[in-house]
Amino acid sequence: MALIETRGVWLTNTDSKVLQSKQRIVEAMDFLAETGFNVVFPVVWNKAVTLYPSPTMQQTFGVEIDPSFRGRDPLAEVVVEARRVGLKVIPWFEYGFASSYNLNGGLLLQTKPEWAARDCNGKLLKKNGFEWLNAFDPQVQAFLLNLVLEVVRNYDVDGIQGDDRFPALPCEGGYDQYTVARYRQQFNQNPPQNPKAQQWLQWRADLLTDFLARLYQEVKAVNPNLLVSMSPSIYDWGLKEYLQDSATWLNRGIVDLIHPQIYRRDFRSYKCIVNKLVAEQFTDATLPKLAPGILMKLGSYCIDPKYLVQVIECNRKRGIRGEVFFFYEGLREHNHALAKVLRNGPYAKSASFPTLSDLSGVGLSNSRSTSLWQQVERFFRNLF
Repeated sequence: MALIETRGVWLTNTDSKVLQSKQRIVEAMDFLAETGFNVVFPVVWNKAVTLYPSPTMQQTFGVEIDPSFRGRDPLAEVVVEARRVGLKVIPWFEYGFASSYNLNGGLLLQTKPEWAARDCNGKLLKKNGFEWLNAFDPQVQAFLLNLVLEVVRNYDVDGIQGDDRFPALPCEGGYDQYTVARYRQQFNQNPPQNPKAQQWLQWRADLLTDFLARLYQEVKAVNPNLLVSMSPSIYDWGLKEYLQDSATWLNRGIVDLIHPQIYRRDFRSYKCIVNKLVAEQFTDATLPKLAPGILMKLGSYCIDPKYLVQVIECNRKRGIRGEVFFFYEGLREHNHALAKVLRNGPYAKSASFPTLSDLSGVGLSNSRSTSLWQQVERFFRNLF
């Protein structure tokens, strides 16, 4: 029986040259297919610019594409080359609702100052160096939604991906005039000054969940087979710090594939979080959607080969069928050492990327294995 797993990797434009030329993209897709991967997540929205020619960005901010890619369309190139070797493509909107990094709002907020998120002192919302757009503002939401929709309408992609910034907002935000007025209208009082007050926190998280539900609906209206993939911070830290209620996203069925960022550098920590997620956040019906985000490389850090294999073994023992690695360049380091470990070990046997029905959990038994009916159905599907 054919193996079905999510084997993904993020393609970044930070600390990576993979998108800098068409030739590099060609080589990367060949390399990933040979290594056993079946899906790529190329960045398309980062540092407040797109990595494809965007009518929305041109119209709103006068910048059609990241200037370093002018005259090219990296997303189109990735799609063509990924298709050539049988890889799925799910564009990744990395920057989400962030506006800039240590640039006081950058181009987006210079042009649209009214789009700024505010903290309880009325200052521009800033956390860990990032300044933020107001994720509750209908205009801001429409802008991000338009970026997503122009990608799914204009490119032969398999879905779209949000992350720890999309949909997200630091919990310290929400004190702008629009959101305060909306809260006051509903509760006849101002929001509490404590940004982590439970009811205020949940109310804002629910607004972001409603936005994701709308995004899910609009993407599916373009093509019901498109996947809505999310890579949030781990629950419930993500809820308390960035208003990401990913447990509710799963319960409401507004995410098809989810990659919590379990970016731990030792196996014991990783295993502990996986056990907690599987026990507390996922059910038999939602477990097929889980393919954790794994930190392969960051700065000078590179995952130990033994730890890499342990992580994948741990996932499979828990019934988790896949993972996504951050990020591509880790596979290339030390003469492709990690790629060789995958190719000769956990990814030696090729695997098909899951379909929507695979991800839905329909027909799964309590042992979280594929039901006989699903196997029969898949057999007939493969025949035609």
